[in-house]
Amino acid sequence: MLDIILMSDPRVGEMPVEDRGEPLVDLRTVPDLRLDGRMADQEGAYAHIRQGHVPRLLHAQSRLPPGLRLLIVEAYRPPELQERYFRRYAATLSEANPDWPPEHVYVQASRSLAPPHIGPHVCGAAVDLTLCTTDGTELDMGTEVNAGPEESDDACYTAATNISHQATTNRDILGDALSEAGFVNYPTEWWHWSYGDRYWALATGAPAALHAQLAWPLT
Repeated sequence: MLDIILMSDPRVGEMPVEDRGEPLVDLRTVPDLRLDGRMADQEGAYAHIRQGHVPRLLHAQSRLPPGLRLLIVEAYRPPELQERYFRRYAATLSEANPDWPPEHVYVQASRSLAPPHIGPHVCGAAVDLTLCTTDGTELDMGTEVNAGPEESDDACYTAATNISHQATTNRDILGDALSEAGFVNYPTEWWHWSYGDRYWALATGAPAALHAQLAWPLT
């Protein structure tokens, strides 16, 4: 598998941020995009994303083969929720591997969850999504969205080879469409794509990230 830059890499955190002040929009108000409810929260934070992402998502969807659509699972994630997710996963890894030093636990946890201070989701810059048919039937992508490396034997990695030929093809379809729209993938999670965050900036060679962390509820 190709060498992967993880979210814990110091180069990600060192990327400067020049926030554009771009507002979040509610994807539930965009009729041409399908939003799944599995990660829905009571306040609807999960359905929000930076305004400029909407035309990019619509462009990506327009590049899909006939009969296929994007199925959005989660976009914005409040910082406190990201913190809770990260700490819980790190604690699980530490308990299962008591010989791991804290620094290694931190790195391993970042395969599935970004450290809260640099998380693309907390900037409204990331979107977790998959493919479905026009009637909402999800395609085989090799794992479920949000599958962890431990439970999936690393099949959650975008370039994993331990998945079916059809799942590989479906990942390629998704990746080609989103890449053409300007998004970058986090290679440990086939479903995670972002634009304008620190990871995007490092991956694309941009001088700075475009979106800073946002608190919830929005003010």
